[in-house]
Amino acid sequence: MKKNLIALDLDGTLLYDWETLKPSTARYLKTLIEDGHKLVIATGRPFRSSERFYNMLGLDTPMINYNGGLISWRSNPNFEEISHFVSREAILDIFENTKQYIYNAFCEIKDDIYLLEKRDDIMGLLHYFNGAKLHVGPFNETLPADPHGFIVVAHKQEGHHIENYVNKHYPDEILVRNWGDEYRFIIELYTPKTNKGHALAHVAKTLGFNREDIIAFGDGHNDIEMLEYAGVGVAMKNAHPELLKVADVISPHKNTEHAIEKYLKTHLHKKSH
Repeated sequence: MKKNLIALDLDGTLLYDWETLKPSTARYLKTLIEDGHKLVIATGRPFRSSERFYNMLGLDTPMINYNGGLISWRSNPNFEEISHFVSREAILDIFENTKQYIYNAFCEIKDDIYLLEKRDDIMGLLHYFNGAKLHVGPFNETLPADPHGFIVVAHKQEGHHIENYVNKHYPDEILVRNWGDEYRFIIELYTPKTNKGHALAHVAKTLGFNREDIIAFGDGHNDIEMLEYAGVGVAMKNAHPELLKVADVISPHKNTEHAIEKYLKTHLHKKSH
């Protein structure tokens, strides 16, 4: 049977909740690796909060972090790491001209976190562990270089002001993603090069897989390009409406219902017969 490259988003897709990879899912995915398939994690998380799941699955493949802003393969010294960054100058300009709408904000360079104000209600978003270094204060004083991206926590109902400013002044340089639903006040800024689709294409080329042999799983707006690139893009039942529009397959199951495991058991079984 022809082998597949299987791309896995974490939150809302592979993970049962923020911190849990179900043992049964991990065991099943390990059998696929033993059969010769390759698995790659593709997440918006930083490396430090993805590494535990990477190790639980026993992976030895590149990892995609920051939604494609960082592609690394730390066990392979011959792999040239890829990073994409948002202009520090642009970030400071956006912040200065929309600061009346901003409640808090943070960004990262590798495992250094730069936070405007240390408040309890934002710490859960920071993944502040596993070697992370926290720098708190005005970004014009603390931020030393271009970050991988930038997260703005707007005052409720005011995030659109930030979106409008970025779209008007940086239309070809910086993209805006509103996290939506209960996180509609969180605005993510990133570069046009930063998406999971571009990153997955690079990983596929590195590992020697054709596009048609890729299966990708996701649930969020940040998974759109990845599912579009993959030969088969599978969206969770509970996925973002925009992702459902581009998915080749919509799982009848949520991430909490072993959706990945159930799909692969059926799909790979059909291919083997």
